[in-house]
Amino acid sequence: MSGTLNKVMLIGRLGNDVKMHYFESGDCIGKFPLATDETYTNKSGEKITNTEWHNIVVKNKAAEVCEKYLKKGDKVYVEGFLKTRKWQDDNNNDRYSTEVHIKEFTFLNTNKNKEE
Repeated sequence: MSGTLNKVMLIGRLGNDVKMHYFESGDCIGKFPLATDETYTNKSGEKITNTEWHNIVVKNKAAEVCEKYLKKGDKVYVEGFLKTRKWQDDNNNDRYSTEVHIKEFTFLNTNKNKEE
């Protein structure tokens, strides 16, 4: 074992429906934003909510399952690892995007609580 660990576990709500991308090889990926919230009360008694957005990537059959069953606003548990992509924008500036690549997920909505 290398002595390092790259593992992410999140419970949040989808910011949009799953967007699918298909490749000539037959493989596919699904991408969606996931929001997690932290809520606390400040010293003056005001309730504060901070939202963190995560870029989620899921591959192949798992992506197709997510596309079929997940919709914007649904609550989901995801588990995977972080991966940072680098690319150049139109002005040749280096840009970076950190994504959570999913290995496992659990849908947390039921038909009854979809309106939560």
